[in-house]
Amino acid sequence: MASSDYVAKLLVDGYNIMGAWPQLVRIKQQAGFEAARRELVEVLANYSARKGLDTAVIFDAYRVRSPTHQDVITANLSVCYTAYGQTADSYIERLCAELLHRPARSHRVIVATSDRAHQLTVVGYGAEWMSARQLERDVQHLHHQTQQRLQRRPQPTRHSILSGLDEEAREKLTRLRFGQR
Repeated sequence: MASSDYVAKLLVDGYNIMGAWPQLVRIKQQAGFEAARRELVEVLANYSARKGLDTAVIFDAYRVRSPTHQDVITANLSVCYTAYGQTADSYIERLCAELLHRPARSHRVIVATSDRAHQLTVVGYGAEWMSARQLERDVQHLHHQTQQRLQRRPQPTRHSILSGLDEEAREKLTRLRFGQR
């Protein structure tokens, strides 16, 4: 089976997902691109940690004159802004080629995008494909499981000095407390 250093790598086409998830479309319309990007990154940070995925969210910087920039958000999540003139698609395709064509392949690569042409390209490299909708459903399912687990968790009991005493000792203390013998 898989060795202990085997890693599942999730590559997310950031703007494609932002355009496909209704919640992110709403945030983008109400508060702008930056707020929608932050929300996507936060959601994927939680998702990646829970699933044990090594995730990279890639955003186009196609028309912004800057070099490729990568921020490590958590141990499981990094955010990459592509260089000027480079699309997220081309960046993801290059990563797929690097990861999947190593002699000792130690990665399972999953690409999340709903771009049909991009899907065919990354599958051609040997990566798995996940649609934006599939990713959204998986994120929601994981969130729902977490909420159910939290609701089933037993409520902490309130401990007092009296709770550790036997019935006779509690009665004596109660009588003393109220001045009874």
